[in-house]
This record gives sequence, C-alpha cells and structure tokens, in this order.
Amino acid sequence: MKFYQRFAYYLIGLVIGCFFVAAVLSGKDTRCNYFPNARVLNDLRNKPFNYSIEASRKLAEEWIDTIDIKNTLTYGDVNFDKSNVSYQKGKLYIIEGQTTKKDTITLRVINYQNKAVLEDIIRKKK
Repeated sequence: MKFYQRFAYYLIGLVIGCFFVAAVLSGKDTRCNYFPNARVLNDLRNKPFNYSIEASRKLAEEWIDTIDIKNTLTYGDVNFDKSNVSYQKGKLYIIEGQTTKKDTITLRVINYQNKAVLEDIIRKKK
C-alpha cells in the first residue's frame, strides 16, 4: 500500500474519531478544572452566594459593584498562603482581583458546605 493511501485511511479514521468524540462530549456539562485555583473559584461560583452586612455596606459605595465581585470570582487569584483556614464552621478564602476601574481588591469569602458568604471587600491603595 502506498503512502498516500495509508495517509488517506488515517485522515478518514481521524475525522470519524473526532466526530464521535465531539458527539459524546457535547451533551455533557464538562469542565476542565484541574488546578486548585480554578476548583476553588468554580466551587464558590456554583453555590448560593450571600453577602455579609459589611460587604453589603461596601457594595453600597460607588467604587465597587456586583459585576466586579463576579469577575473576581471568575478571573481572580486565590491566595492559598492565607486561605483554606477553618473559620466559623467553614473555610476562609482570600481572593485577589480587580474592579472594572482597575482598582485592586481582595475578597474574604467563607465557603460553607451549602453556601458561600462574602464577608469583606478590601480595597488596596494605589
């Protein structure tokens, strides 16, 4: 069998295999959260999210919005040196991110078994 015939059979098999893999994986809600930062942020986003009195007070101010909180919970960085500590029957996570106005913020989030609570929002000075 010549090279171009073997190559044609290979390409046909590759296309059929890609089709079956795409058909199987497209119906599932799969996520590739292999790194600890992605796992923590995904866990916090998928739970009911509540705000403490202090966090609600700071959200009433003009410098931050709930969109900034959602963006930080999506694209932020978890500071594991200060996080994953038992705190009020849950685990405390320190998440660093930015607002839409490019201000650096730090979120203190308590991760309980069935909910997540934003305890405080800390604004870093420039």
